[in-house]
Amino acid sequence: MKIALGSDHRGFGLKEKLKVYLKNKNHAILDFGTDSDASVDYPDFSKKVGESVATGESKFGIVICGSGIGVSIAANKVKGIRAVNATNKDMAEMSRRHNNANVICFGSDFIDFDTALKYWEIFAATEFEGGERHERRINKINNI
Repeated sequence: MKIALGSDHRGFGLKEKLKVYLKNKNHAILDFGTDSDASVDYPDFSKKVGESVATGESKFGIVICGSGIGVSIAANKVKGIRAVNATNKDMAEMSRRHNNANVICFGSDFIDFDTALKYWEIFAATEFEGGERHERRINKINNI
């Protein structure tokens, strides 16, 4: 599976750890940066990851900042992206099952590597439930 990754300076360390893990699981990784812990602007990286997912270049995206909030807001500005700031396992699961989320966001100040990995695995393994009511709602989101 091809996965787009991005982070700001505060999410850089967690992004790098996830990148190593995902590569070891034979996923193709597109790392859109940042490449250090020097201060940068998170919207730049959320946009790149979002565009990669929205165009079909990547199946899923992962974006990380200190809180997960900023990257989530920015990623959701990209047409076709449904990003979730997953702060627990139920949110990771339900975002896929009911909302067909395609980008997961993490706050590195609040979630450690093991927790992020657990939420990612749930997110990636959960299928969209589909059905008329969920499809209808997603279509409304896509047309906002």
